[in-house]
Amino acid sequence: MAHNEAVDVVLVGAGIMSATLAVLLKELDPAIKLEVVELMDSGAAESSNPWNNAGTGHAGLCELNYTPQAADGAVDIKKAVHINTQFEVSKQFWSYLTKKGTFGSCKSFISPVPHLSFVQGESGVSFLKERFKVLSKHHAFDDMEYTEDKAKMAEWMPLMMPGRDAGETLAATRVINGTDVNFGALTNQLLKHLTSAPDAQVKYCKRVTGLKRSNGGWTVSIKDVNSGNTREVDAKFVFLGAGGAALPLLQASGIEESKGFGGFPISGQWLRCDNPEVVKHHQAKVYSQAAVGSPPMSVPHLDTRVVEGKKSLLFGPYAGFTTKFLKHGSFMDLPMSVRAGNIGPMLAVAKNNMDLTKYLVSEVMQSMEQRLESLRRFYPEAKAEDWRLEVAGQRVQIIKKDPKKGGILQFGTELVAAKDGSLAALLGASPGASVTVSIMLELIEKCFPTKAKGEWAAKLAEIFPAREKVLETDAALYRKINTQNNVALELVEASSETESYA
Repeated sequence: MAHNEAVDVVLVGAGIMSATLAVLLKELDPAIKLEVVELMDSGAAESSNPWNNAGTGHAGLCELNYTPQAADGAVDIKKAVHINTQFEVSKQFWSYLTKKGTFGSCKSFISPVPHLSFVQGESGVSFLKERFKVLSKHHAFDDMEYTEDKAKMAEWMPLMMPGRDAGETLAATRVINGTDVNFGALTNQLLKHLTSAPDAQVKYCKRVTGLKRSNGGWTVSIKDVNSGNTREVDAKFVFLGAGGAALPLLQASGIEESKGFGGFPISGQWLRCDNPEVVKHHQAKVYSQAAVGSPPMSVPHLDTRVVEGKKSLLFGPYAGFTTKFLKHGSFMDLPMSVRAGNIGPMLAVAKNNMDLTKYLVSEVMQSMEQRLESLRRFYPEAKAEDWRLEVAGQRVQIIKKDPKKGGILQFGTELVAAKDGSLAALLGASPGASVTVSIMLELIEKCFPTKAKGEWAAKLAEIFPAREKVLETDAALYRKINTQNNVALELVEASSETESYA
């Protein structure tokens, strides 16, 4: 009887999550044997593709939904601080790889772009003022600037100020050292780096058709979509990092921890402008507040995007709805994901989220003129001929059991792992790609606890001199790590002052 091929790790999906985990595992154990399998014919073809996401290096600098305001006016900055330090952990990993010299240029995937928050009306201004007051006291945000001066705003965002009513109440904050990240370029650079090492393969046009337990690990059935041939691979550990397709695969594994999870697919659309005469007047990512009653993923923003050295502008997102779990998926994805264990939570979410359903329907029904109207709240002089609609990637928001409500819709990411640590899946969306490295470190600590504390500990400490918790509290260390990262990633010029840190 022929034996199945054996590897240490199978990673499903060739996006930012699998690419990061695979490279990290290879750094920790160069002898590890691993295989990445991808349904499409290239890496980063779904959510990691640069036009399928906003490309914001999420660091809590401008995203107002990360700093909720309580009824008494108090602004909670915990989430913004945590996401900021998680992004610094990502930057440590990218800096480490860049310094190796074999990884390639960081300029291909990360660019400096200021991050701004922009608000309109009295209540928006009082919220932004309070947010600035609280955030700027924290060392991760102490270089944030605040203004209500329209002349200053015209310097910061020259495209957005002409054509406004002189009496309009406005405010903005700015952090110069924000970033634009091309997660597609980063993913493909990681995959190229990975396959230059022995015993690391990335195989395209492959569909995972079966997952079954065997000898403490898993037998993974993999079908070639071109030839129809199927092979079986025995793996000690399986990672399901296939974006929207991770949920059906997790369900197929049958692990106890997968019970009760459902998925709610939401698609996105952007308005995109490539006219260099318009693009040159906007060098920022400007985030505002979601309309009252709108879900958090509807926060409008006007962004500089840098893809393959070319600048464009994106405005949105406009939500959409389809039953597909992937942009290149099937309309049967949602109905096929319904199980006895998750139908209760899914129905509860449908009942409790009628506002969201109405919002999605209204977004889908919008005309181009209505979309341009939203854009003109940001950029009053926008011309229709400069903008076109770009369909973004699919996001599958998590539905999970809730003892009180029956089921809740969650707008974040969730790592689901088998008790024995032999399989893990990543579900959900934002802030996803920016904090990938932190999520993968959490996975390593959860699924490989003995190695993480033992034989891998020294290497982890070398790659990550400072993790999130200490960065949140130690101002001097934060500044040192932040400066080192920014110099290594060529986000700032090295000066005599920064070189003492580098």
